Amino acid sequence: MTAAEPEESPQQRLTRNLNELLQELRVAQAGVQILFGFLLSIAFTEVYTRDANTFERATHLVAVLFAVASVGLLTAPAAWHRILFRQGKRAEIMRLATRTTIAGMVCLSLAVTASVLLLAEMVIGGWGAFAVAGVCGLLIMLLWFAVPIRERAE
Repeated sequence: MTAAEPEESPQQRLTRNLNELLQELRVAQAGVQILFGFLLSIAFTEVYTRDANTFERATHLVAVLFAVASVGLLTAPAAWHRILFRQGKRAEIMRLATRTTIAGMVCLSLAVTASVLLLAEMVIGGWGAFAVAGVCGLLIMLLWFAVPIRERAE
């Protein structure tokens, strides 16, 4: 905060932090909803029902389950806020919401990585599919987690 900005009360800070978190969740939720819709539609395609092997079906299921977990974890803070509205529980909501948001982002990163593995398996197969998915998963982990954790430590 600069000298020109007025001081925030603890309650004002909680309100601002909660509003910022809910805005961040809107961005993450859009991504997970698009991915989830895509994953659900795959099972109903002719190519998938005809050609998908056991590994591809298992990878698809893993991706769907991580996407479901991500949806649940990322939408929980909005539900808590609505249910606990005007109950004086903002600090508790923020504490829990921070944890579920991070867990939801981990699940989303795993859902994206599993989805890339499924796609790469169907396109190139073999170890190349694992390499492509591994690089994508590593890139997401670096950008979403390693960089901010490093910045936080400085």
